[in-house]
Amino acid sequence: MSRFNSRGLRGSTFEEMVNQTNEAYRKHGLALVQKIPTPIVPTRLDSERRIIMGYFEKKSTLDYIGVAQGVPICFDAKETSRKSLPLQNIHEHQIAFMEDFVRQDGAAFFLVNFKSLGECYFLPFEVLGQCTGKSVPYDKFEKRFLISNKAGFLVHYLEALALYLD
Repeated sequence: MSRFNSRGLRGSTFEEMVNQTNEAYRKHGLALVQKIPTPIVPTRLDSERRIIMGYFEKKSTLDYIGVAQGVPICFDAKETSRKSLPLQNIHEHQIAFMEDFVRQDGAAFFLVNFKSLGECYFLPFEVLGQCTGKSVPYDKFEKRFLISNKAGFLVHYLEALALYLD
């Protein structure tokens, strides 16, 4: 059974940017996307009732699920300091969930932030099947799916999603 120490579960800046974007999308009526929390059973709390130790109750699916202008979407936000996306960060149960989601006519993808390059990309789920080896190399990320901070949206991925769906 997996365990965690609360110091290891700090939210990343990238995920916070995605959360803020999703809230802005909701306010503008463009999408309704929720962050899916990882189910944790607390075993120790501090004096302010914050979890400081616990275990993962079950495997989580993906980071986000929702609907964008009538299209069901699910995605995971990944961040890497390399010039590739390590596949060890994508788990079998996540791949299975995405496969099932796509079979139900939903769109499944990753948002990948290359910290060292200062670039963020939309990566369609299907690209994983085209990769051999232990990572998705940077050159597999299409420039047309480069995500920018635009129109007040920090991680404006809906434009890339629209390109992908066309």
